[in-house]
Amino acid sequence: MNNDKTWVIAIGRQFGSGGREIGRLVANLLDIAYYDKELLHEAAQSSGMAAEVFEAADERSPRFFSNLWSFNIGYNSGAYMIGDTPLRNDRVYQAQGEVMTMLADRGPCVIVGRTADYLLRKHCRVISVFVHADINDRVARIVARGDCETADQAHALAEKKNRLRAEYYNFYTDGQWGMASTYDLTVNTSRLGIEGTARLIADYASKLLAQPQE
Repeated sequence: MNNDKTWVIAIGRQFGSGGREIGRLVANLLDIAYYDKELLHEAAQSSGMAAEVFEAADERSPRFFSNLWSFNIGYNSGAYMIGDTPLRNDRVYQAQGEVMTMLADRGPCVIVGRTADYLLRKHCRVISVFVHADINDRVARIVARGDCETADQAHALAEKKNRLRAEYYNFYTDGQWGMASTYDLTVNTSRLGIEGTARLIADYASKLLAQPQE
């Protein structure tokens, strides 16, 4: 562990389970920083690659992009493919990892998604959490926030997003997305609600951090 003076709560989540909202609440409860989409902008700025590249590759495995998209971007003055060659998703992944390490060194924080638990596991203390929810609650939340107009559309979108997130996580890590044994804590947000789940996670993290490390 390179930095034993900081710690990160890494939150994985099913699409529509309220992961981002929960992450913000946890950060507020513990008075620490919160990062989600902000990671993409910092990664793009630090690497010199176009922000659109990071948006397109966000939480998608290289297989998703192979031979599909190309961008002419201002990085080393060349044209690069989003796919397996020559600019592979692992370059984007590496850039995000570098930014996460930098952010963790600034101080304790909550990071949502993007395999933060895996990328930072050897750098600092990581508390890994996965939040999920009953499908009816996820569908209702997806529709309520305007991602879809109908329940059927929301159901299909949830399945697609979760499949992409699982492929991404399973491709880059040695764990299994959503499997309880991969994380320190898994929570069904349908049981306690958004605020209740956030308080549970914050309390769990506080108790865990109070214990001496082995």
